[in-house]
Amino acid sequence: MMRRAHIRDYYDPPPSKSLHGSELIQIEDEDLPEHLKDKVNILKSLSIDIGSELKSQDRLLRDMDYDLETTGGFLSNTLGRVTRLYGYSGGYNKLYLILFSLIVFFILYIFLKLK
Repeated sequence: MMRRAHIRDYYDPPPSKSLHGSELIQIEDEDLPEHLKDKVNILKSLSIDIGSELKSQDRLLRDMDYDLETTGGFLSNTLGRVTRLYGYSGGYNKLYLILFSLIVFFILYIFLKLK
């Protein structure tokens, strides 16, 4: 939820007054601390929003890192098994493995093309 609903109001210059000289300067000097306080509050709310967004993004990145690590472990185990199967099997098993892989990729290609 963003708390910046009234930011535009603080950037508008104060309305000009029909006073002269030192009265106008004195009134503007009295208004300046209030405008500065409003701008500081805006910056504070923006920094809080940025901080909460950073925490959220950091949590998402950590979750993604964990998921990638577990997937990498699963993939390395699977590739190790396939390598052992490929290395210990005879010539026909290698051919069957290659044909099976081609058929699976072809079916996936057709499935994704139709979707």
